Amino acid sequence: MTRANLAGLMLALLALAAPLALPWLKTPVVIAASFGVAALGVSILIRAGQLSFGHAMYSCAAGYVAAFLARAVPQLDSAVLLLAGTLCGALMGMLIGLFVVRYRAIFFGMLNLALSMVLFSILGKFYNWTGGTDGIRLARSTFFGLQLDRDGFETGLLIVSVLLSVIVALLVQRYQQSIAGQALAAVKTNETRLEYIGLSANRALWIGYVFSAALCGLSGAMFALMQGLVTPEMGYWVRSGEIVFISILGGVGHPVGAFLGAVVFEFVKLYSAALFTGAWQMVLGLVLIGLVFFIPGGLSGLLFRKARPVPVSADKADASPAVIKELRP
Repeated sequence: MTRANLAGLMLALLALAAPLALPWLKTPVVIAASFGVAALGVSILIRAGQLSFGHAMYSCAAGYVAAFLARAVPQLDSAVLLLAGTLCGALMGMLIGLFVVRYRAIFFGMLNLALSMVLFSILGKFYNWTGGTDGIRLARSTFFGLQLDRDGFETGLLIVSVLLSVIVALLVQRYQQSIAGQALAAVKTNETRLEYIGLSANRALWIGYVFSAALCGLSGAMFALMQGLVTPEMGYWVRSGEIVFISILGGVGHPVGAFLGAVVFEFVKLYSAALFTGAWQMVLGLVLIGLVFFIPGGLSGLLFRKARPVPVSADKADASPAVIKELRP
């Protein structure tokens, strides 16, 4: 087991143990897990050199799908709602990705942002269906066939969220090591050479885009179940910016980075909002500035940084052959 995987396992165990000892941590940890899954999806695209400022629309759409299904069929289980949210994100990613992947750099990011703002406006206007800015409340559904009280439901959702986070991190790691993942990374380094060896850059980016959207869909369903409420704010550009912030904070070198960034982000936001009322955005901004200057590789880059080889001096390098020559008979 690598050091990064061991750190991820320790983080998962801590995420399970801490809320059981301190029950008030259940909500922040589940929300951090949902943000981490979404940030992991955005990190997939960052490895291809593409930054999306609109991926919160997939989380928002998935949350509303879960809310609509829970309202239409109250007996639906929470596991079904999580699956429905993931499928919603994947299907939307398939359709939107067909034309989004034709663009690169700032055009890619701004097109995603524009689409997310269209969804945000639609959800706010159709009050009779979406509840407008008030959103839709989700009644507490069964959990794998069990009808639980509030505390039991939150505990169950905590366990499932951590397990899903571990599974998703392993899947992303395998994807990055696969041919499709290597082709996606080549979109950033040398897209022309990728085309010359017979691989379509647009197809590689489309596959990564769909995977990314599916993860954001799962994130939105997790968030909706924990909060018990979905609003258009879930798809606002600020939420997309927070997901990008978490990706940069954690670093894209390893899937664990997304969850490290999500945990730090959630607790910095929580405590800065309590200590500096009305100025927590400034605190987050200062954290980001410090990160860019001092830890450009993110938290994962800092923790899993490989030791640099010690350079050999010229005297020692020249002396080695002489010593070997003297030792020869």
